[in-house]
Amino acid sequence: MITTILWLICFNLILLYMFLVWNFDYWKKRGVNGPRPKPFVGNFPSVFTQKRHIAFDIQEIYEQYKATDNYVGIFNCRTPLLMITSTDLIKQILVKDFQNFRDNEVSTMVDENSDFTLANNPTAMKGDEWVERRAEIVPGLAVPRLKSGFSVTSKICKKLVSYIERENKKTGSMTIFDINDLTLRLSCEIVTDSILGQKADAFSNNKPPAMVDHIKSYSEQSFIHIIYMVLTGLVPALKKYKKLRFVRKPIEKFFIRFIHNSFKKRQQHKEQRNRSDFLNYLLQLHESKRLKVEELTGHALSVLLDGYVTISQVISHCLLLLARDPARQRMLFKEIIEKLGEGSDFETVSNLEYLNACIHETIRIFPPLTFMVKVCTKPAELKNKKDEVLKIAQGTAILLPIHAILNDSALYTQPGNFIPERFLHGNLKRCKDKGLYLAFSNGPRSCLGMNFSLIQIKAALVEIIRNFEVIINPKTRSNNEYNPIHLQSQLEGDIWLEFKTIK
Repeated sequence: MITTILWLICFNLILLYMFLVWNFDYWKKRGVNGPRPKPFVGNFPSVFTQKRHIAFDIQEIYEQYKATDNYVGIFNCRTPLLMITSTDLIKQILVKDFQNFRDNEVSTMVDENSDFTLANNPTAMKGDEWVERRAEIVPGLAVPRLKSGFSVTSKICKKLVSYIERENKKTGSMTIFDINDLTLRLSCEIVTDSILGQKADAFSNNKPPAMVDHIKSYSEQSFIHIIYMVLTGLVPALKKYKKLRFVRKPIEKFFIRFIHNSFKKRQQHKEQRNRSDFLNYLLQLHESKRLKVEELTGHALSVLLDGYVTISQVISHCLLLLARDPARQRMLFKEIIEKLGEGSDFETVSNLEYLNACIHETIRIFPPLTFMVKVCTKPAELKNKKDEVLKIAQGTAILLPIHAILNDSALYTQPGNFIPERFLHGNLKRCKDKGLYLAFSNGPRSCLGMNFSLIQIKAALVEIIRNFEVIINPKTRSNNEYNPIHLQSQLEGDIWLEFKTIK
């Protein structure tokens, strides 16, 4: 009896092993090089171990093959992906051959029934639906509208300065601030007011508002999310039958209720219809295109949640890097005082060259998106370094290693160091034109909220740097290790900084 059971166990283990590895020759059959995958984990062990961010698994493969191959075959569990290692090929995929690689992989994982929030984000939309949504949102984030709302942003940034000064007075010395918490409060105030005309009251007391807690939860990778990615990596067909909820139900309910209340308040207070903000733009869409409230909510949610996280993290990491480098912090202070003095007008803030370089260097080191997975929507052909042609079948997943490219020493000298000067004198534009700077993606599907996020980040940094000397606290880690449980690139551990008032 025991012998029979042992044989059955061995037989089942053999069957499981064969299931896990039977298609590991997928890329070899097609003449594509690649690292040997491991049963169950494929080429991404960090998804399971959580010992480091998945971006570093990808970077290792990129560094190993970038000199010999334009693309490399890898596996998510047992699902094949094609990782592109050539910046020219990435530019071809995102720009020239955009119609062949139109959709993002996340669109195969969600629908409105499973996750209303993400399904209504342009990132997760397919084909013509994405085109229509983008066309509706872009005018609401146009530069003239951002310019007219800049005074609101400036007032909120001054609130932050007052809050820091108030906290310093309470202790009688420099308060040690948790910067992730501080900047999340700031982004709550800025984005909520700029988009919905509502006050978040994020600086009213020491306890952060419920909104801040919900955003923190939104940016973390849940265990269920990891399990889903594993199961669909093992059995891709599961995506057709079971979609994933990325945004947890309580978070979704909170923000939908908040947005609905904002719509009602604006409709009741007619005098606020003169505000040139995103909410009034949505109400105009509601009236002109007869969009349903659910559609308006989807529009607002996609901008709100993306804005909260991106703005907060870029400001946090930029302050961290400037605090580590007092000399460059002084250079930025000098530019702000010489160009702006005590003022803060939209045009001047937008065109502060050294500030812009500091922000983009921060984003290079801590990109909000560390990689991107596109889906082949129409059969295409890609060339390898020796002009071998690979035919890409419709439905093939294509991984673009954004973090690896932004940290490639062949493209960026001393990539681990904070060197804003690399993006001065038109170099940022040249990097973008060559397809070397992919922090906001490229081509028709590049980040539609880029201008909105950048002006909020610039306004905040201007107010902080001209009022305070930012000093790093020893509790903060000295390297740039990413937190493995976050979807974005966020420093492992808290960022602790102090603010010394400049007389």
